[in-house]
Order: sequence, then structure tokens, then C-alpha cells
Amino acid sequence: MLYPQYFIDDLKTRADLVRIVERHVPLKKKGANWMACCPFHEEKTPSFSVHPGKGFYKCFGCGKGGNVYTFLMEIEGLSFPEAVKEVAEQAGIPLPEPVDDETYNKAKVKREKEKEIADQVIELNNYALELWEDHLSDDNPYSKAARDYLAKRELDKETITKFRIGFAPDTWDTVLNLLKAKGAGDDLIKLSGLVSVNEEKNRVYDRFRGRIIFPVLDLNSNPVAFGARTLGPGEPKYLNSPETPAYIKGQHLYGLFQSKEEIRKKKFAILVEGYMDLLALYQFGIRNVAASLGTAFTVEQSKLLGRFARNVVVNYDGDSAGVKAAQRAIETLLAKDFDIKVLVLPDGADPDDFIRSNSADRYNLLRGNATPYLQFVLEQSVKERNLASPKQKAEAIEEVLPLLASIRNPIQKRESFDQAMNFLRFDDSTVKRDLWKTVKLGGQFEPETIRRHVARVTQAKMTVAEHQLLELLLHDAELRKELLPQIEITDYEMLATAPVFESLIELEESGIEINGKNLIAQTNDDAVAADIVPLLMMGEPMREPDEAIDEVLVEAENCLVTLRSMAISRRILEISQELAIAEQNNDSDALARLVDEQIQLAKMKRELQAKISEHPS
Repeated sequence: MLYPQYFIDDLKTRADLVRIVERHVPLKKKGANWMACCPFHEEKTPSFSVHPGKGFYKCFGCGKGGNVYTFLMEIEGLSFPEAVKEVAEQAGIPLPEPVDDETYNKAKVKREKEKEIADQVIELNNYALELWEDHLSDDNPYSKAARDYLAKRELDKETITKFRIGFAPDTWDTVLNLLKAKGAGDDLIKLSGLVSVNEEKNRVYDRFRGRIIFPVLDLNSNPVAFGARTLGPGEPKYLNSPETPAYIKGQHLYGLFQSKEEIRKKKFAILVEGYMDLLALYQFGIRNVAASLGTAFTVEQSKLLGRFARNVVVNYDGDSAGVKAAQRAIETLLAKDFDIKVLVLPDGADPDDFIRSNSADRYNLLRGNATPYLQFVLEQSVKERNLASPKQKAEAIEEVLPLLASIRNPIQKRESFDQAMNFLRFDDSTVKRDLWKTVKLGGQFEPETIRRHVARVTQAKMTVAEHQLLELLLHDAELRKELLPQIEITDYEMLATAPVFESLIELEESGIEINGKNLIAQTNDDAVAADIVPLLMMGEPMREPDEAIDEVLVEAENCLVTLRSMAISRRILEISQELAIAEQNNDSDALARLVDEQIQLAKMKRELQAKISEHPS
């Protein structure tokens, strides 16, 4: 019984040979390689060399050498299967089921055929890339706009050459004709992703036309895919290669081939989103950087990055899309036990714009003070949310839970959970116990299940005033017409019943019948509303159809005044907290504004209380 050869080969490529050797002998960096005194024989002058880029070691004293498997077999006395298992555990890669000889041979033939086709596609990619590189460097008017664009982005010739940036001529068949001239068959050309096919017109033409070409190189420097940026107003702005026999999306990182040694040397990587973000940082001397190609960061990419460093600074764009992408990347990295910090640049700038407008020193200063991942996620969870609102607090917890669940270390997970609950002002022991059970499940829960569970366990109790007012409104159409126009969003937005108030107003304004079914549907099946509405519908009208509304109206208005007074009290408490922060920051403008608001609210509260006293229910 054997492990599949493809797995053994792939694992050998992914293994971090330096980290494994360092467990047995201290290594010292020397150029692209690492040196040490040989662990297999006694010596005073280091002659043992580790070549991580090529995946082998060699002692020039005793002559021993080999790959990661032979090292473990020699140093720890392991059998080959045991060495494979040990490397897999170190790399965090699960072992496949062993296969018998017949299955292995069939799979081997299939893999060899797939590799042969992939190698052929890479060969075609090289032909195309060489053409595009030549076209960019040629002093011709067709590529001048591309050269001007790269110059404007401050990329020099050395960086352009190192990253093999090119320019595709704005023609329909230049690459197609080149590949045919090289002897490539029609089927292989179509498989390569270098051309597009119009089935209706039975036409094949170059995929990349009039665009700057950014090749994606694998760790062996092979061009496996391309990103292409338009210079004009056309869409899409970036056109990327489709999946091919040589390229699977989410399994490569742009710039990692060029940056891998610097990442290993610095022992941390800066993760950015796009081509230009990486190139700008690299151009300004920050070279321990890799880009996730603008797509969601994947498990495969985390494994690839983990071969060179276990510390990552995530520096995505500062807009809402970039923040969400950063949160997803954090979850993926946490699941693979990375140490993570997050850098959000001032004013939501992306790395490209920021470093060109400022400097590498300024960027490095901010990067050195990057935010711990948990602090970043918690701060984002409460951004534009008010934790006094049960619904918004539930939303914040719902956002944080998947990240907490992805933490592998059980002690770190528990500590992070407690820190998150404190930050979100959650002190109910029963609720925390329920939420902790959810987090302990890891990835074994559905988002919808989390949403409903969190909504229920964070639900504040319905006050008497809310209950009475909603019950009166639900069962009295005339009262609704009188009172709903008086209700302001600040009266109910922080209440447990906020979704019910909001839906009631929307249904009334739309002329839709007020009943339990419509109310729950209007709240988008909100879990809290689903619990509250049936309870409210069980009530009875407080007056007969021909009875005067005066008494019921007074009672409803008193309920509304009570809710408004409660809202004012909450805001006054919030202002007290904001005043303490403003005073700490010596913010005189904020202090003056908050004091004035507090005075006005206190006056409004006294007037409301006087009104209740005049008209007791």
C-alpha cells in the first residue's frame, strides 16, 4: 500500500525544509541558502547547506544530502511512510487514503497525462509572454500608452523586468498566429486560455488585447496565468485568465515567486489584494509581500504562504469591500494557525496610492503598529452600530462568531471569546454559556442558525409600555391613523420590538392589511419578531368600534411619551460616556457640543415627565 505519488511530490514541494531542519540544527542565512554544522557528523566549520528554493540539503563534508523525506529518515530513523506522515503533520496537510498498486498505477498514468498537458500550456504561455514583453519594450506608438502608465505608477525598468510585465497589442490574432506558427494544435490553444471562442460565429481570437499584462508565476517561475489591465474606458478593468490545465484559481499568490526569500528572511508576509498594490510596495523596497489576486483568500493560498512564514499582516483596501475581504482572509489564516495583524491605512487608502503619496518609512511605521486581528474585527463589528440596540448587538456578535470559531488553539479561542464578550458589553452568564457552545462547534454551524440563535439569546425583554402601545395599535385602525405619524424612529430603534414598530409603520403607509402573517413577513422573518408578534396578536381591542377614541388615545400617547423618555435617558447615558472620552482627548469642540445636547435632552425629559403627570393613564 502506498500514498499517491502526486501527494508525495506535492507535499515535498509544499514542505518548509528550513523549519524542519531547524528543529535539529541551528541554521544561518547565507545568500539564498542556509548553512549549519552538519548534524550527521562532527565539524567546527559549517559545511551543511540547505537550499529551500530547490528543496534539498547537502553536506560537503560527509557527502550526505537529499530532500525533506530523506532528512527525516536519516535524522530521526523514520521509515519513508513515517517521514511522509511527519512532513504532512508539519505542513498541516491531511494524509490521503493509501492506495493499492493497481489504483496507484492508473492514477499515475492520469496524472502524468495531466502534467504533460499542463506543461504544454505553460510552454504556450511562455511564447505569449515573451511576445508581450517584447511589445512593451519596443519603442513603438502602440505600447507607448502602457509605458507611460507604468511610469506614472512609478515602476522602473528593473521592477517591470523582474515581474515580466508586458503589453498585448490591440489586435485580434497576434497571439493566435504565433501559437500556430509554433506548431500548437487548435485544441491545445483553446485549452490554454490565451484565446476566446465565439461558438455562434465559429471564431477564435486573442483573449488579451490592448492591455498591460501581469503574469502570475508559480514557485518555479512558470507563467501559469495572466491578469490584464485595460488602458482605456473599457470593461472589465482587469481581465484574468480562466482556469486551465496549468492554473486553478485560488492556488497561487501573485508575486510570491519574487518575494518568497524576503518573506522567509523577514519571517512575516504582507498580504495585499491586487497587482499594483504589490508592485508599488515592491518598487519602494518593501519586498516581503504577496497578493491574493483580488479574489477571496483561500485555504490553498494560506498553505502556500505558510511555507515561508507564519506571521501575516493583512493590508487590504480600506473601503467596505476591502474590510470584508480582510475579515474573510483572517478566518482562513486563523484556521491554519497563523499569527495575524491588520493594517488599515488612513482615509481608506490602498497600499499603492498611500506609498506613492507618502513614503516607505511612513508605511513601515504604520505597519509596525498594525492592529491585532481580534481588535480589528471587534472594532469593525461595532462600527456604525449601537450596542444599546439588541438587534444591532446581535448583528455584531453574529459577525464575530465565525472568526472566533475558526481559531484552532482551544486556549486562545476561549481567551478571545471572553475578550469579545467584554468588548461587546455582554455579561449575562447564561447567554455567554450558550454562545460559547456555538463557538466550540467550530465550522459545524450554518450562518442562518447563528443569526436566529444570537437574536434570541440577546433579545431584551419587552417593556410594559412597548407591549401596551403595540397591542393598542395592532387592534385599532383609527388609533393607528392618529398616532403613527407622531412616532419617531428614535422612539423605538433601541427597543427589542424595533422590527415590529418599523414593519407596522411600513404596512400602514403601504395600505396593506395589518395581521400577524404580514407583520412577520415584513420583518424578513426576524427571529425576535417571530416570537413577539403572535403574543401581541393574542390581545383584544381596547374599545368597541362605535366607542369614542379619547381614552384609548390618551393611554397610547402616555405609552409613547414613556418610550420617548426612555430613549432620552439612554442617550443622556451615552453622552456621559462620550464626554469622558472627549475630556480624555482634550477635544473642546466635542465637549461643548455634548454638554449642549445633554442640557437640551434633560429639558425635553422634564417636559415629557410633566406631560405624563398631567394625563395619568
